[in-house]
Amino acid sequence: MLNILPQVLVDGLTLGFMYAVVALGYTMVYGILEFINFAHGEIFMVGAFVGTEVLLISDSLGALEGMNPFVALFLTLIIAMVLTGALGVGIERIAYRPLRGAPRLVPLISAIGVSFLLQDLVRFTEALARNEFYLNSPTLFTGSISLGSIASIPTKGLIVIVIAIVMMIALTLFVNKTKWGIAMRAVAQDQSTASLMTINVDKVIMLTFLIGSSLGGATGVLFAQNYGTIDPYIGFILGLKAFTAAVLGGIGNLRGAMVGGVLLGLLESLSGAFMGPLTNGAFGAEYKDVFAFSILILVLLFKPEGLFGEAVKEKV
Repeated sequence: MLNILPQVLVDGLTLGFMYAVVALGYTMVYGILEFINFAHGEIFMVGAFVGTEVLLISDSLGALEGMNPFVALFLTLIIAMVLTGALGVGIERIAYRPLRGAPRLVPLISAIGVSFLLQDLVRFTEALARNEFYLNSPTLFTGSISLGSIASIPTKGLIVIVIAIVMMIALTLFVNKTKWGIAMRAVAQDQSTASLMTINVDKVIMLTFLIGSSLGGATGVLFAQNYGTIDPYIGFILGLKAFTAAVLGGIGNLRGAMVGGVLLGLLESLSGAFMGPLTNGAFGAEYKDVFAFSILILVLLFKPEGLFGEAVKEKV
């Protein structure tokens, strides 16, 4: 059983880094507005569809033939990030900003409504355009990198990990080293005081949604490349798991979201591979989702602030 452990760890890292990047979107919005943007999983899904459509259309036009796959992926990521970033800004402006002073339950309900709206819009659009809404993404990368007899890393999986790490490093540097990043941290600390110090709170919140949604859309493209098949409902479960990762690491904490995502991916991969043998077949790999959400319940019960979060008093 241990002979498959290295491969399981590789698969877990690939999944975990995707969770981590999506979790950043949840934790950024929560850190500033203190509400959960449950539409973020659907923004990830829209990014997957945008990237897949760009590749399918390019392939039908013959543009992919002879093109360097890294260039094709880069252009696809840019298009998906621009469109999903704009979508995130639009959602914030229309669905969240008018409700900013309302009780927290109100924007949460609005977020759930936006989530279902995006699912149905994508399903309706794809059904009209292609008469189906389950799409297979053209594969840009094939083959794998062998680690001897230990494991093999699929090339597309390695690319997912590398790009995810680059995005997380870029976000960390932006938040810690730039003027807008410092403004985001100030608004997260105290919106009223930040506005008195001439920080445009609305622009900072808009920028937060732009960055978080762009990262979510880029992760959707990577998901489609890694797993091949997408549908309008992929954002629901993955979004919930990314939210679980954010809670595990400490909601509102960027480093916590990153570590929580990788940890959850590894735990889910390990449970899927070993739960069956360890329980003599009583629980199989299909119970890995139950395992992931059990972690959420345990964290909320025993350490609700997460691994890297701090217990704080309610803001008044």
